[in-house]
Amino acid sequence: MNAKVKSYKDLVVWRKSITLVKIVYQLTRSYPADERFGLVSQMRRTAVSVPSNLAEGHARNTTGEFIQFISHAEGSLAELETQVILSVELAFCSSVEVQPLQALIGEVQKMAGALRRSLASRP
Repeated sequence: MNAKVKSYKDLVVWRKSITLVKIVYQLTRSYPADERFGLVSQMRRTAVSVPSNLAEGHARNTTGEFIQFISHAEGSLAELETQVILSVELAFCSSVEVQPLQALIGEVQKMAGALRRSLASRP
């Protein structure tokens, strides 16, 4: 790992994923009450798992484990992306409303992938 990165909090991808969580919580506040224990709960858990996996992986102190946890975060991002699509399809929100969230998901996906590849290419 980069010597400058002393904490997972120093990772830009972690900070952006915290923003992602906030947006998901904000978006899902307007979902129907009967979805509170359904899609709302699932989306929030999935979003929270992204920065959580990045933090846990970094704390493991081995490159192999960090890579594995980044992969878990990437899986959660794909899951969240699917849940956002479902939210639009079920008319819980509009496609215009979720555009910033979808853009941020894409950005975090690219950053996580780049970090994983960078770590994997180290001797």
